[in-house]
Amino acid sequence: MLVAGSHILPVGKRTLVMGILNITPDSFSDGGMFDSLDRALKHAEKLKRDGADILDIGGESTRPGFRAVSVEEELERVIPIIEKVSTRIDLPISIDTYKAQVAKEAIQAGAHIINDVWGAKKDADMPRVMGELQVPVILMHNRVDAAYQNLINEVIEDMESSITLVKDAGVSGKNIILDPGIGFAKTVEENIYVMQHLDELVALGYPVLLGTSRKSFIGYTLQLDVDQRLEGTLATVGWGITKGCHIIRVHDVQQTVRFCQMMDVLKGAVENG
Repeated sequence: MLVAGSHILPVGKRTLVMGILNITPDSFSDGGMFDSLDRALKHAEKLKRDGADILDIGGESTRPGFRAVSVEEELERVIPIIEKVSTRIDLPISIDTYKAQVAKEAIQAGAHIINDVWGAKKDADMPRVMGELQVPVILMHNRVDAAYQNLINEVIEDMESSITLVKDAGVSGKNIILDPGIGFAKTVEENIYVMQHLDELVALGYPVLLGTSRKSFIGYTLQLDVDQRLEGTLATVGWGITKGCHIIRVHDVQQTVRFCQMMDVLKGAVENG
């Protein structure tokens, strides 16, 4: 179980689905679609209707070649949305940011989880803020130097260093979630190799979040544009579930929820009906 504010998430009991809500003009898949308060709220309501367990709100794109935004601009994008969504929708909210100040103000505004795509290593204040807030944190694998000698070993070493960093700052082990960082600092072939070895990350003993939704390694493999990658995404989701992943981060929530429900039944995690 994972406690996120007043919410208790049954991690390990069934596969959880995190719905993506990007408040950005330039995200690779849905940039500009939900960057107004009304549109964002309506989409958040749809994600809940579609069965999302968690809403992941982000104010800065992380796609290749993205434009970095200031702390002030990111706060202007996400805080009004979080304030509105947290009072209107009864779901835990994750703030997708690597900036400590954004994380802190987002939690104060009503978010419940910090999702850091740099594994608490980009902003030197992030571990301290995570320790102070005592909320669940998602540590994603990422690095500046993407030259690997032994890919899986180095991914695990990087993850372990993120774990140590936040634990030393006071984060409880029960609040740590790991993300292999599919699509970050990895080639197409490396992404596929990490997918094939997800069980080694799961073996570290923390819940694992998998975020493959519509990503370029799927497009490259299937030769499909970003809006045609649902089937490829679902294949990666099914694979991730069989490898032991606990949370799935996606754009297409309704289809993924149904898929995960069926997968959970087949693996014996939940009873049919």
